[in-house]
Amino acid sequence: MFSAEQSCWFVRKVICWRAAASIAWAVLLLPPTTAIFVILGRFSLLHPIQTISECLSLIANASAIFSLILLCGVILMVGFLNLKYYTVIPTIACSKIALLGQLLHPRQFLNSLAHCIMGVIVAWCCAITIGGRYEALSYPCKQSDGSPQMCLNEYHLLLLLAGAFVGFSHSLLGVIYNMNYVSFHTVQQYKYLRFKGSLPLVVKCSAAQALYSVRNYIVVYLFLGYIPRAWICKTLNLQLDSSAHPLDTIAGLLDLSLLYHLWICATFLLLTWYITLLLFRIFVTEVYSFPVQSSFTEDAHQCLPNVLTDKQPMILKFLALQDLALLSQHSPSRRSEVFSLSQPGGHPHNWNAISKECLSLLADLTQRLVNYHDTVATNGRAKSLSTGSERKTSSETSVTSGTDDFMSPRPTLLMKTPASVFTRSIVGSPASPLTAPFTPDLNSPLASPALRRLTAPVDQYSPWHGSVQSPHIMRRAPKLWSTSTDSQVNGSLPPSPPSVPNPKQDYKPSLLAQFLQNRKEQVKHFLGKRVLIMYLFNKLPEASSQALFADSQAHIWALEGLSYLVQASYSEDRFGVVQTALPSILSSMLVLQEAVDRHFKLPHASSKPVRSTSSMGDSTYKTLRFALRATLKTAIYRITTTFGDHLNAVQMSAEHRKRLQQFLEYKE
Repeated sequence: MFSAEQSCWFVRKVICWRAAASIAWAVLLLPPTTAIFVILGRFSLLHPIQTISECLSLIANASAIFSLILLCGVILMVGFLNLKYYTVIPTIACSKIALLGQLLHPRQFLNSLAHCIMGVIVAWCCAITIGGRYEALSYPCKQSDGSPQMCLNEYHLLLLLAGAFVGFSHSLLGVIYNMNYVSFHTVQQYKYLRFKGSLPLVVKCSAAQALYSVRNYIVVYLFLGYIPRAWICKTLNLQLDSSAHPLDTIAGLLDLSLLYHLWICATFLLLTWYITLLLFRIFVTEVYSFPVQSSFTEDAHQCLPNVLTDKQPMILKFLALQDLALLSQHSPSRRSEVFSLSQPGGHPHNWNAISKECLSLLADLTQRLVNYHDTVATNGRAKSLSTGSERKTSSETSVTSGTDDFMSPRPTLLMKTPASVFTRSIVGSPASPLTAPFTPDLNSPLASPALRRLTAPVDQYSPWHGSVQSPHIMRRAPKLWSTSTDSQVNGSLPPSPPSVPNPKQDYKPSLLAQFLQNRKEQVKHFLGKRVLIMYLFNKLPEASSQALFADSQAHIWALEGLSYLVQASYSEDRFGVVQTALPSILSSMLVLQEAVDRHFKLPHASSKPVRSTSSMGDSTYKTLRFALRATLKTAIYRITTTFGDHLNAVQMSAEHRKRLQQFLEYKE
């Protein structure tokens, strides 16, 4: 494995430059956007010629130039935040309390503070650009006795606070709608065409979101506007003009010109930020072509077979899988490099590395689906061992035998989160956390103490460690794909050693422990009946299923890459390197399809969510499970259509052969 410095070459040489290019284009688009804002902000239907002359005179104004420089600085900051917090695997909150925890995170507090400050800066620039009654925070006025003094310009203050409120709302909506999530388009387009096609949606989202933000801001200012106004007057030693009407009243806020300027400023603020975000998404997700093999050893870590095994950064992993899917479909010359043999030695190292990583991804997703189905079937409780549960199904046995050439068995006691697919480790280690939402939350006030005892690690010196001591007790050890080698070959559990008496059987808890346990159960029972507690801790209907398939774009590309390479090997693989792995590939796909079909029979798994078009948040992750199911079936059909009856000679289990026959007869 390569060092961290070698793994970060992609961030330094590719991602940073792509982010810089997106920021540069956002800055270049800022002057025309500002010009449109100036025309709309100063436009007067009764005096159009005067509006044009004022806009032209504003170009040579020093304050306008300084405002443009400040706006460029804000764009740079927004671009930096996009680069800092972007992700290719969305963070999905599976309950209201989890979403509340994300919103109250200290990092989110700093992010909201930064957006508030940037919102105030943009609002100040808008006030300077519009001019008139919004230009300055204070103006000279006279007291009742005729002495001059400085009074607060509440219109300017209202505009500045509106910028802070819109920035704060934008940061919160970024968490709720996963605006930092970067998705990859299925159809490859030039950057200009993608930007041109998405620009109307950006303008629509900016105008709609600005309208909602202004509505909410007016309500807040109506009830709490006196607080910042009094603080500003006291801090800057300003007075309130008694002749001016206060704006924290219904009569003061029902000013159409004021409402229009608030909406225009909020739209301009969100438009510049959304354009920066759109350009960042377009540039970062651009296709990158990795070399399949290199003649120089110092560049070996940049080749596709080695890049696929890198765990960080995730954008590198996704772009490598995207490149694999594209080369397997459109590049015969690069496919020949995948099928080539090493010299000297004659080993298919490129194919072995690519197929091993793709099969590992499919096996990890299958394992997650099986564990999730078991958890849902038992409603989060430990399942008692029945007479039929000791027999392994043929599909469970064949997936082990089908992938043992590429993967070593790994103990798996708990399920993995989507982000941990590429960082496979021994889940039973002390450093591995529980993975919500696929396992019950043991820290929840509604969790059962029996579940905590069942999921607690077993002491290796305990007589309950290892094999089963009784046929009526479930063995809390590795289950599917995690038994010993003999168990995988024979398809049965290892023989149980003679039972050992448990020295802790005669142990009885003290009266104090029983009293505390009873009080604890009473408190949980009391909280479980409260409506607010249940509302916060109950799982959202589709969130668990969406989180389970949050990283399925990688599995989609792995399926496409494997299936297209297998299809091309029928006529291009001169050495037959793919044929040796064909049983493993078919077994992995069939077992994954069985797990996916079982998952779609669960409640809320087959219901398609409504895609929102009023937000810049990318909601494509909500439908990834449907795309994966379609891609999986298409990949199997692609292989069966190419090889036809030749697949009858492939060694596989009887159940898999029966399932494969359904594809050969086009009955699936």
